[in-house]
Amino acid sequence: MMRVPADLAETLAAVVDEGTLDAAARRLRLTPSAVSQRIKALEAQVGRVLLVRSKPARTTPAGDAVVRLARQHALLEHDALAEIGAEAGATVSIPLAVNADSLATWFLAPLADLAARHPVVFDLHRDDQDFTAGLLESGTVMGAVTSREAPIAGCRVSPLGTLRYDAVAAPAFVARHLSQGPAPDALAAAPLIDYDRRDDLQKRWLAAQGVAPDAPPRHYVPASADFATAVRLGLGWALLPRLQSASWVADGAVRPLGGPPVDVPLFWQQWNLRSPLLDDIAQAIIAEGRRVLAPPGVKGR
Repeated sequence: MMRVPADLAETLAAVVDEGTLDAAARRLRLTPSAVSQRIKALEAQVGRVLLVRSKPARTTPAGDAVVRLARQHALLEHDALAEIGAEAGATVSIPLAVNADSLATWFLAPLADLAARHPVVFDLHRDDQDFTAGLLESGTVMGAVTSREAPIAGCRVSPLGTLRYDAVAAPAFVARHLSQGPAPDALAAAPLIDYDRRDDLQKRWLAAQGVAPDAPPRHYVPASADFATAVRLGLGWALLPRLQSASWVADGAVRPLGGPPVDVPLFWQQWNLRSPLLDDIAQAIIAEGRRVLAPPGVKGR
């Protein structure tokens, strides 16, 4: 029966994590040549190309499966050692994926509590909620906040709640561009802010207002905190999470533009792997999500 040696699978995962063979060699305290030989030996053993030696290095679909196996082995090994009381102080790294707005508003609180109770560090991968599921499929992460409700193969899913967004702008911006209100003609000319070119929240809100989504000029500010700061400074209007903007609306730093909110349902997906540590992480994240997010299916105002 074909076997995948744990040390070779761990080496492949290290290369993916670090991005290059040289960086993986430093982490594993090996020479780059030794790392390369391990990867070649693993590829020969499974009869598949596992690694594309690009910069950064990336796995093939077969490599994804081996990386996922390496991460599962590391997690189960940690759980077993904890259960028998061996190496109780050993720290394990848990890779998770999360969208930028959750990271900026509610996601860190449960992680801080978990880190206080477990010898764990978190390797967070930030991406749009429509794309974090891909990081689970590739084996890059063990769990993800995602907009995808259908379970990914080999994963289980739990609803978190709805992240609600409102269109807002700084008072000076409103006076300059939308003094007569957010009429379609004014919105078509008023600069908006997108997170990046995959951000469709502003487009969805514009379409609901009867405005061609691609008509307005737009800034791109690809960092959640800086994105919100740009809105407060009057660079443009945008949709911000209500969790983030409610206090700014209350103190007059930004003004709501009206119109219905845009709701983004969020789900927690994680490997369908029975692990006390991973289950505790899921429980904490799900509890916090359900505490702070709008309940699923509840229409906002």
